[in-house]
Amino acid sequence: MKTQPDRSAAEARIRVRYAETDQMGVVYYANYLVWMECARMEWCRARGVNYVDMEREDGIFLAVAEANCRYRSPARFDDEVAIRVWLEEANSRIVRFEYEMRVGERVVATGFTRHVFVSSGIEKARCPVRFRAAFGMAGEATGEAAC
Repeated sequence: MKTQPDRSAAEARIRVRYAETDQMGVVYYANYLVWMECARMEWCRARGVNYVDMEREDGIFLAVAEANCRYRSPARFDDEVAIRVWLEEANSRIVRFEYEMRVGERVVATGFTRHVFVSSGIEKARCPVRFRAAFGMAGEATGEAAC
């Protein structure tokens, strides 16, 4: 059952370190994925979702099943990059986050990540009931609805 997720955004800000740039003086492409993770953690914290608790207490992990990043304009050493993130879709098994990264008004990259809920044994699992409302799974908050 697909529900309408909370599309309100969270934001993280990163100052580009010299070590994050390549020989051309631009941010190395893989760093954008790390920044997406930083912003996603801010989104989760703002909604009371604590990854450590979900992993330790519930035995549930959010595994990245798909990641996409479209590079639009280079970010460079000492730029301040604002990474906006919002939840685009969610059900009890899968969540998808969207991202937009900017330096000032200039969009440097956009992307998304799709995550699946899995057990510690990497088997299919569902979002713990106590976190479903935070992920916008209103109809699934009681655990009655199933995908």
